[in-house]
Amino acid sequence: MKQLKETFVAVQTASRKLALLSDEQINHILLAVADAAVEQTPFILAENEKDLARMETTNPKYDRLKLTSERIKDIAADMRSVASLPSPLGRVLKESIRPNGMRLKKISVPFGVIGIIYEARPNVSFDVFSLCLKSGNACLLKGGSDADYSNRAIINIIHSVLKSFEVDTHMVELLPADREATTELLHAVGYVDLLIPRGSSSLINFVRLNASIPVIETGAGICHTYFDEDGDCAKGSAIINNAKTRRVSVCNTLDCVIIHQKRLSDLPLLCEKLQEHNVIIYADKEAHQTLQNNYPEKLLKPATTESFGTEFLSYAMAIKTVGTFEEALDHIHAYSSKHSECIVTENKAHADLFVKVVDAACVYTNVSTAFTDGAQFGLGAEIGISTQKLHARGPMGLEEITSYKWIIEGDGQIRQ
Repeated sequence: MKQLKETFVAVQTASRKLALLSDEQINHILLAVADAAVEQTPFILAENEKDLARMETTNPKYDRLKLTSERIKDIAADMRSVASLPSPLGRVLKESIRPNGMRLKKISVPFGVIGIIYEARPNVSFDVFSLCLKSGNACLLKGGSDADYSNRAIINIIHSVLKSFEVDTHMVELLPADREATTELLHAVGYVDLLIPRGSSSLINFVRLNASIPVIETGAGICHTYFDEDGDCAKGSAIINNAKTRRVSVCNTLDCVIIHQKRLSDLPLLCEKLQEHNVIIYADKEAHQTLQNNYPEKLLKPATTESFGTEFLSYAMAIKTVGTFEEALDHIHAYSSKHSECIVTENKAHADLFVKVVDAACVYTNVSTAFTDGAQFGLGAEIGISTQKLHARGPMGLEEITSYKWIIEGDGQIRQ
């Protein structure tokens, strides 16, 4: 416990030193870490293999845990992208001159110290470091035990680069992968300014209910695609297949297709490509009858009440049949996690109403929900997908991990 407190103090001290680094220095560090990640790929993969060996390949977390040479190249590309972005700090958000001559400016500033609690996602270690450094924040990382070898390898590489630039390595620290460290981080009042959990709904709920410091929820992704009465089959088939099968372990993956009753005859075509990936479909009664003899019997199962509102994180999804547009909206309202929702339609009035009424961080018209991603939104990378409404919502990039302060200049004014 004493050692953790010392770490918290050291990271807080490092956060103040970050203000002395220029954006140019920060960019050089980020580019050097990106280069080092690629150069040290064999080391990272060897350590990642130790983590993978302890996890069943059937575990939905396995794909998130697994690193490859290609994924490391993509991570490095994201860091270089972050380095190329303008600094989010010192932006004048508002300014005015009061009648007494006081000059007011509202400017963007770092939070200070950001704590991240995450599960089997070693890429988060690189992503969080790059975004926090660029935005002037120090970071305390609390990874899961599933990815501890991978995370420690990554932090080792980052610290080596920071030392070469003679920068305080405490600006990023990885806490022990045990419950005591989690408890201490949740209650690090006075040391940590913001806490962001990334992982399962159970992890997020635990952090939200037990933390003594402010939390931004990066919630679970229970994502729907509604194929409207006026939907285009070619677009719908491509969107459904991409949203479901591109990468099943991520939070923007499709979990439930909602289809208008009048378009049930198109359901076999909409689901045709899913067979190639052996996607299991939990279909309600009407959809099940339509897909019988049109979809592999071993992959077609009747839906239960648990099929809806489930984040599958695997090659599985549900199908719900609705009789009206309003019924589709009601289903989304009942089961959505407010992450990403999509409508496939050529009816502009329905599209406009869907976008207006659906309460989610990202609402799509004729676009795959797979695009809910910081890099795809032009943010360089992301620290998480916020599903709440306080401070940040959707992919959280550089701007979302800054706060602001007021600067007041005058010439001796006093208040009567």
